[in-house]
This record gives sequence, C-alpha cells and structure tokens, in this order.
Amino acid sequence: MADMQKPQGCTNLKLRQLMRRVTQHYDEEVGKTGLKGTQYSLLSYVVKPGPIRAVDLAAEMKINTSTLSRNLQPLVASGLLAISPGADARSRLINATVQGQRKRIEAQRKWKVAQEGINQTLGVQRVLALHALIDEAMELLSSGEQGQVDA
Repeated sequence: MADMQKPQGCTNLKLRQLMRRVTQHYDEEVGKTGLKGTQYSLLSYVVKPGPIRAVDLAAEMKINTSTLSRNLQPLVASGLLAISPGADARSRLINATVQGQRKRIEAQRKWKVAQEGINQTLGVQRVLALHALIDEAMELLSSGEQGQVDA
C-alpha cells in the first residue's frame, strides 16, 4: 500500500494568508468609495431585507452581537445606517438610510470590479472550484464532522 500524502504546513496559516490577499484586493477597489470591504458587506446585509433586528442580522452574518455592535458604530456615525425602536422596548431595528442605500450601490460597482479581477487572475474554473470546496468544508465543519473525506 502506497503511503498517503499528508498536508504540509498549517491549514489555518495558509487560509489566513489567502484571506489577507483576497481582502486586500477587494479593499483596494471598494475602498475607493470610502468603505472597507467589511463595511460594504454589513451595509449589503442591511439593505437587502430592509429593517432588521440586530440579533437576526448577527445570525445572518454568522457573527456575535458584540462584533456586530462594534461594526455598526462607524456606519451609524457616518449616517449610512440608522437604529430605530423595534416592536418592543428591548428591541432595535437597523436600517439603511437613503445615503446608505446610495453608498451601497456605489460600492457594489467597485465590488464587481474586484470580483472580476479575482475571476481573471485565478480563472473562472478555479474560482468555481474554490467556492465549491469552501462550501463543502463549511458544511463539514459546521456539522462537526471532521473525519476523512474522499476527494
């Protein structure tokens, strides 16, 4: 029986290095609008459904509420998002202002430029394969199944 090849190096480190490169690429384009990539993402999550409760937004984005609260602050301060009273005294609704909706459209155009750049640099087939691998890995890790998987 032939020896199975084992991964070399740290998967976490390799993924973090890739994420930094990809983030830099998107931030270069989206940054032209005055937003960071993470701010564009948050703004997009709010614009799509309309007013949304913070707890629902955090769940949708798969982040905790304290991280969400910290990330909301600059967007609220700049007038792109607003927080209003919810259905009861304890809940709050987050919504995009008209200015925020316009900023999202502007940033979305830059995001598309960044995505096309990734597609061109890596090749569409490689990007599709990467997306499929990421989706599969997320599903396996989310289900707690970390055993061997046939490739």
